[in-house]
Amino acid sequence: MTISFNDPVKQEVWATVRALNDAWTQGDPDDLVNYFHPNMVAITATDRLRRDGAAECLAGWKGFAEATQIHHWEEIDPVIHIYGDAAVVAYYFDMSFTMGGQTINMGGRDMFFFAREKGRWWAVADQFSAYPA
Repeated sequence: MTISFNDPVKQEVWATVRALNDAWTQGDPDDLVNYFHPNMVAITATDRLRRDGAAECLAGWKGFAEATQIHHWEEIDPVIHIYGDAAVVAYYFDMSFTMGGQTINMGGRDMFFFAREKGRWWAVADQFSAYPA
């Protein structure tokens, strides 16, 4: 399903989210360097400690992409709030992947914080998790 926003700034942010997610779900996770701010921080569902800096965040996303075969990824019901050169994006997701020979179907939620620097939107913070049991 194609999601679009009437506001051109929100559409620009959404295009960044889509490109970022395509990089790790069906492309080359190394391309995330084009979307992760050098000072990005992330709270993930599988790490006890936060991931601090683009290198740590890239390692996490890349590690997952390399350890799995992703069959399906979809963002659902996104909301975008713009605050000048900052944006918050929250959405639900649905995905299917194979890990360790087992296919896992999972839904969850994701919330990014973006900052616009030098005409580009950069992910500066992310927190995601599977739906609670």
